[in-house]
Amino acid sequence: MKEDLMRLKEEAIQAIDNLQNIDELNSLRVKILGKKGELTQILRGMASLSQEERPVIGKMANEIKDDLESKFSEKMQILKKALKEQKMQQEFVDVTIPTKISIGSKHPLTLVMDEIRDIFIGLGYEVVEGPEIELDYYNFEALNTPPDHPARDVQDTFYITENILLRTQTSPVQVRTMEKQKPPLKIIAPGRVYRSDAVDATHSPMFHQVEGLAVGEGFTMGDLKGTLVKFVQEMFGHDRKARFRPHFFPFTEPSAEMDISCIACAGKGCRICGYTGWLEILGCGMVHPNVLRNVGFDPEKVNGFAFGMGVERIAMLKYGINDLRLFFENDVRFLKQF
Repeated sequence: MKEDLMRLKEEAIQAIDNLQNIDELNSLRVKILGKKGELTQILRGMASLSQEERPVIGKMANEIKDDLESKFSEKMQILKKALKEQKMQQEFVDVTIPTKISIGSKHPLTLVMDEIRDIFIGLGYEVVEGPEIELDYYNFEALNTPPDHPARDVQDTFYITENILLRTQTSPVQVRTMEKQKPPLKIIAPGRVYRSDAVDATHSPMFHQVEGLAVGEGFTMGDLKGTLVKFVQEMFGHDRKARFRPHFFPFTEPSAEMDISCIACAGKGCRICGYTGWLEILGCGMVHPNVLRNVGFDPEKVNGFAFGMGVERIAMLKYGINDLRLFFENDVRFLKQF
């Protein structure tokens, strides 16, 4: 058996030295050291050895296995290095060769975000930003969202600790701004937000929002509707119609959702709008008195309105895109269209 083991070692080392291919090296390793390999086949004969011979042969077999493992590993590193050098030679780029330079362009989400900013800046709004890692207080409590509200569920929110989370909306920026700034104020808060959603054609765990807020004296739902209708006309065209439906949000009262006439069928009814002629575009309402109280404002003296929209939603409607995932896949064929 000693002779068989030594012969196996010598033949294996010679075969390893002669190999120049990683796949062949892996195959040889399995053939020699695998569970059903040649070394295992030889060691099956240990049952016929005497009590004195078994430990000697066992030790010898372990040493040979270790030596071969080391030899295989060493050869693998040599082959990987050679393969890397070969690829570098093949992928060599002559920087002196004249090349056609492709000029990049803005991402469609950036284009839409910039357009939203420009529209509201033209209406007298200031752009403000805030942290994406937020306190539970600003994301929920200060916005009149009680502890038992479904939006606080860990299935919907990425919690880092009990009181720290990835913001689910950019509304916390409104609260932070009101704490520092006295009325009157008109702001929009664009940025990334995070929710525990599975990725599909209409959902993503990370997306973009623009929240808006106006606080002062004597605001009405008429002011809110006029502002948002103006936005829709600037974004989608002056022939675009809008409607408001009653809804519920914990931080506004009364609350509404805003629809626009279908981009595809102009309100006649089609598959895209579910044959209703309308597409939901954003949520809005008058700022809840509790939110004003939480930042030290007297709701008897000042009031305001707020709204929030998903940038991906606006972009999909504006450009006729039916799959949200296209915004994040970085497919140049898609991006070149904008």
